[in-house]
Amino acid sequence: MNNSPVTGTFHTVLVANRGEIAVRVIKTLRDMGIRSVAVYSDADADARHVRAADVAVRLGPAPARESYLSIDKLVDAAVRSGAQAVHPGYGFLSENPAFAAALAKAGISFIGPSAKAIEVMGDKITAKNTVTAFGVPVVPGIAEPGLTDEQLIVAAHDIGYPVLVKPSAGGGGKGMRRVENPADLPAALQSARREAGAAFGDDTLFIERFVTRPRHIEVQVLADQSGAVVHLGERECSLQRRHQKVIEEAPSPLLDAETRARIGAAAVATARSVDYVGAGTVEFIVSADRPDEFFFMEMNTRLQVEHPVTEMVTGVDLVQWQVRIAAGQPLTLNQDDIKLTGHAIEARVYAEDPGRGFLPTGGTVLSLAEPARARVRVDSGLAAGTVVGSDYDPMLSKVIAFGDTRAEALRTLDSALASTELLGVTTNIEFLRFLLADANVQAGRLDTELLDRRVADFRPAEATDADFIAAAAARWLRRWPSSPGGDLWAIPSGWRLGEHAPTVLTLRVGDLTRRVAITGTPESAVVSVLDPAGAAPVGAAQTAAAGAVFFSPRFLSSEANELALTINGLRQVYRVAESADGRIWLGADGRVVSLVEDLASSTRAAVGHVGDAEVRSPMPGAVVALPVANGQTVSVGDRVVAIEAMKMEHMLTAPVAGVVEVLVQPGTQVKLDQVLVRIIAESDEKPNASTELEGVAK
Repeated sequence: MNNSPVTGTFHTVLVANRGEIAVRVIKTLRDMGIRSVAVYSDADADARHVRAADVAVRLGPAPARESYLSIDKLVDAAVRSGAQAVHPGYGFLSENPAFAAALAKAGISFIGPSAKAIEVMGDKITAKNTVTAFGVPVVPGIAEPGLTDEQLIVAAHDIGYPVLVKPSAGGGGKGMRRVENPADLPAALQSARREAGAAFGDDTLFIERFVTRPRHIEVQVLADQSGAVVHLGERECSLQRRHQKVIEEAPSPLLDAETRARIGAAAVATARSVDYVGAGTVEFIVSADRPDEFFFMEMNTRLQVEHPVTEMVTGVDLVQWQVRIAAGQPLTLNQDDIKLTGHAIEARVYAEDPGRGFLPTGGTVLSLAEPARARVRVDSGLAAGTVVGSDYDPMLSKVIAFGDTRAEALRTLDSALASTELLGVTTNIEFLRFLLADANVQAGRLDTELLDRRVADFRPAEATDADFIAAAAARWLRRWPSSPGGDLWAIPSGWRLGEHAPTVLTLRVGDLTRRVAITGTPESAVVSVLDPAGAAPVGAAQTAAAGAVFFSPRFLSSEANELALTINGLRQVYRVAESADGRIWLGADGRVVSLVEDLASSTRAAVGHVGDAEVRSPMPGAVVALPVANGQTVSVGDRVVAIEAMKMEHMLTAPVAGVVEVLVQPGTQVKLDQVLVRIIAESDEKPNASTELEGVAK
């Protein structure tokens, strides 16, 4: 039971989170007339959620363990700010029973279920046994506390392959492994235990039968303190990468009315099995081959990232109900009051590079344009100047679209993503649009492996000649004086006593390099786009005669963040920004391009590039495992070092066969491109162009 005020409302609520979820919760608190308190680490001192709140309290340094995961600091912040209640958001301490208990001890309400409910549902083994007693179907498998690797291996043989190894604690796909071959199970168990122990402090595992062509269906529930429980329909969350959801929708295109009613009733029974209070989500696995058959997976005892799609189709503000229930107010919604109208789809925008194996990225948000239109909602923690680092989850924002039909919602979401331009940080937006266009996604033929099957077909769009011209023009324009006159030799018009001398810039995007030559003035300039050797014009910029085109570039604002180009009568407007590392960022027509000037000074482009048999870090992070030792002999493809960044564990493998020289230790903080392991080749075999990565969600 929450410690609620007599009046049935709160005057001050602390939000124990950051980013887009903190911004979203603060908005509802403001709508309710409740004073909001934000908390922040040193990395988030100027973050959007801090500026959105009425009061902000510093927690400590950037590492989450010293800030957002510190129970003592959060309770102290709540007491000092006069907060009567704490909303935990999701992630961090949202499903930590010790946090709920500490708040209760301090006389502060936890906007969520009881510590007991969190504890029961946080242990997946106990959860399965609990819901089974209430008639909720569960996936066949073995789920007992304290199972050893040997016991799990024996059980897997009886269950039959493929199997799914799952940690008893935590969620979000962390520590989860699908195993097809018995020979791979011992290594998978070791890896899963290590990852679960690091993420949750508990390496207990269990095994389930892997459901063929699985679909991930979850049901939203609300329960008040008097025992009333309702469900708000289901969400389809099958589009996942490495068990992390990417695109979610409500309702599911799979379920019919009869199955929807049955799965909703099972979710309500699950909530009743632990006397649940507040908003929660019950997750089920459904076979695409048997859509009428569903099995309980787990219950998330918190708000979900994808809750906006439910809010859009039901018209219910889930955060408002969380607050009202925690304050002791009864549900005024009956099951018959809840109707699903239309369709909503959400896409998660991550700081990651789909063209480089979805490696986490980072940087400073130099320019930001987010859609503001009817039937589109953006939950975002971003603002120009936001620094995206490696300390926290890489999710930046969510774009949610509503339509009267699923097809309309898909079109609206694609259009909204096309008008989302974020310069300074590489994101997955282009991949999201690629996925939405997939024929199976359009038809609603989904399963949890569809996204991973399509990854191999994704190719980032290549930069166009116009992109190279725009980047070169931006640099060229900034060399012009702000007022007339000045030294003719210094002005970049190319003026000379004889033939004009062009300004030449060499630019690169990935493996594509072009040299751009410009002469003239902004009112009447001539540009040529040449191949890397400068021998001949290429692409759309060439003409039959001179190999050059006329264009007139100009900045549209005093801040110089919009660049208009008119090339041979065709006008294009770019958003443009330059980062501290010298990159030129361009945004136009839903595309974002990042170009580097001067090949000699550009950074290494390949992912985990190996050079002379050196395994390098593809990102900043920490070493979490070393499967090899100094002097050990390895073969091509053997695992040699695992690093962790942004809750992802990445395993790097040997590019050549040879003898290992280990240069780091577990726990070592490493930089981008740092040499981790050197391999002395034992043959003439040449190293691969890039180290193979195996990424596992953490």
